[in-house]
Amino acid sequence: MTDLFDFKALKRDYAVMGNPVAHSKSPAIHEMFANQCDVSLTYGRIQVDTGGFEQAVSHFVAHGGAGLNITVPFKQDAWQMCQRTPNTLTPGAMLAEAVNTIGIDNDGVVHGENTDGIGITTDLQKNLQCILKNKRILIIGAGGAVRGVLAPLLDSQPRTLTIVNRTAAKATALAAHFNDNGYEGISACSLDRVEQNYDVVINGTAASLAGELPGVAPNCIGASTLAYDMMYGAEPTLFMKWAKDLGAGKTCDGLGMLVEQAAASFNFWHGKSPDTAPVISSLRKQ
Repeated sequence: MTDLFDFKALKRDYAVMGNPVAHSKSPAIHEMFANQCDVSLTYGRIQVDTGGFEQAVSHFVAHGGAGLNITVPFKQDAWQMCQRTPNTLTPGAMLAEAVNTIGIDNDGVVHGENTDGIGITTDLQKNLQCILKNKRILIIGAGGAVRGVLAPLLDSQPRTLTIVNRTAAKATALAAHFNDNGYEGISACSLDRVEQNYDVVINGTAASLAGELPGVAPNCIGASTLAYDMMYGAEPTLFMKWAKDLGAGKTCDGLGMLVEQAAASFNFWHGKSPDTAPVISSLRKQ
């Protein structure tokens, strides 16, 4: 029986959903944030089969879940779900047409947000000291992960931002979507049509999770290029090794982005902003 005078906050349930998800460091990150901010929660991993996303979310909601992080390949599925009344989308998630953070209210209504963009721009500019203004950025991929980072990257005022994708038409359509919403300086082409070095090359595909390269033309990498993989692992990713072999000035994985987007998700759920630096440091040591 619960003590009538036990005023400790009940633990609320959070999780990351994706496929694959066993490698995710999100549970450790949110546990560290919770300890910092005196928040009581549990945070798990939920692997979801293709086609089973909405059923998995409904099950989580029905069992009292309070919030979810959404990772590959379900960010656009989450956006589609959050479009339907009474669910809601933030303006940023609506523009991105991708959701990586879901809040669930006491009535079971789902609220979609996207924190990927603030995650990557904070990691690049604050943690890696790479100011994006006037930079030439190349981003590889046109899926949910890329959709979520485009607006904040463009808001950082790069000189140009080019999207390349295996299916060039998908990249072109994505660039047109942001052009139609008032963004300039964004263009698209196929993977093999890259004809210059870039200041920042971002791998926004999940190729690294499968131990593959995204297939972009190697001349995108130069001596001053920062090659950034949005994926992460215990060792440098294949993309990072490839870029280093081509002479990239610096390579980095997406662990810092993961922590920074998680901090924005944590704030979305709890209204508290954790300190990310010690969390990134702890994970790097591990």
